[in-house]
Amino acid sequence: MNYEQAKDVLKQNGQDHLLQFWTKLDKAAQKALLEQIESIDFREVARCREMLANREKPAAKKKGVPTAPEVTFLKGALQKKAIAAGERELAAGRVGVLLVAGGQGSRLGFDGPKGAYPIGPITNAPLFYFHARKVLALSRRYNARIPFYVMTSMANYADTVAHFEEHGYYGLDKKDVIFFKQGMWPGMTEDGKIILDQPGHVFMSPDGHGGMLAALKANGCFKDMARRGVETLFYFQVDNPLVNVAEPAFIGLHVLQKAEYSLKLCAKRGGREGLGMVVRRGGHFDMIEYTEMTREMNFRRTEDGELYFKYGSPAIHVFDRAFLEREAEKDMPLHLAHKKIATVNAAGRIVKPTAPNGYKFEKFIFDILPEAKRVALVAFDRRDEFAPVKNASGKDSPETCRAALRAKWRRQLEGEVHIAVPADMPLEIDPLYMYDGGDILKRGFLLKKD
Repeated sequence: MNYEQAKDVLKQNGQDHLLQFWTKLDKAAQKALLEQIESIDFREVARCREMLANREKPAAKKKGVPTAPEVTFLKGALQKKAIAAGERELAAGRVGVLLVAGGQGSRLGFDGPKGAYPIGPITNAPLFYFHARKVLALSRRYNARIPFYVMTSMANYADTVAHFEEHGYYGLDKKDVIFFKQGMWPGMTEDGKIILDQPGHVFMSPDGHGGMLAALKANGCFKDMARRGVETLFYFQVDNPLVNVAEPAFIGLHVLQKAEYSLKLCAKRGGREGLGMVVRRGGHFDMIEYTEMTREMNFRRTEDGELYFKYGSPAIHVFDRAFLEREAEKDMPLHLAHKKIATVNAAGRIVKPTAPNGYKFEKFIFDILPEAKRVALVAFDRRDEFAPVKNASGKDSPETCRAALRAKWRRQLEGEVHIAVPADMPLEIDPLYMYDGGDILKRGFLLKKD
């Protein structure tokens, strides 16, 4: 794209101001700005502007009263059957793993991709280490190639790739680790004008985890999955090192129930915990963001005193590939957030606002839930699989996550091998050595007592 082409496109879309400082930019800055403008999808910009124009109007009410859905507890005969089915899928190479890792570690005071944040209780091994080693453990256990799709952002793509290269892909075959970038959308003022945060730079932000669908399509990942024979995709987020990646029982139940979208759910700590809630509504499943839950919904109780909307979603999903490909052809709903965004004044000086002055736009993956023809909901114990690293201190912090990791390993050793492990004993286990407690028995290094 050259200057004249950019000028025409911007004029057609009411964004001429993006070139207002053109003559003050050097050649490199001009080139970078043209590349940014060329990357903008103005059809999506039009959707964003329409949303802004209607933001004060009441949202259309969804049909049907939300009710709490039934959840499945994997135990007994059902668990054994699901494990067997999941193991068949893994061994046949029909399972892929997708990690959402577009975030930076800035909230944790860490400079770099969030996945590179050190979380190992003893070694300070990063989050990426625990995820990749679990994929490797499954690949070796089932003698299968399990592709590992890592969704990054423009901000951390290069650093993420460099991190994996520096660490030898944590033992994985480089050909089986596929990095791709999620989309970026420009921020806008309330009147729909795209924001310049520097004289020659458009403010852009990631398009949300729902941008995964467009990114998988744009980067050829669906074609790669089809070539490999992948039919089922396990999805999780980078900040949770406790997750049981592509757990056979979860994969198996998804396949047995012929689900298009399966979700793991855990009991909430309390009525106001920030987890999205899966509900039944008008004959289908839906997700209600925790910010949209009313006080009555948060604290409603059953006759036995339990929370009525008890089970929240920690973003551990399994998808049918064909379902994702189908949904990737549709426009997803948009969500907007009012934020403080640096901008430039008429003189080209950068201004940092003290109050929200612009809007970011995102897509959420769970917005495709109502489109799924069959859904499976699996309840799990959060102690075993959910301890995210979100805050620098307090709840969901590195301290609480490391404690949860140690506690899980201790339970596995005590439960599977009957080894008493003191609560204060330093402990860290490579997932390749022990994906679950049973691995120790198979290796024969420790013998289970009668």
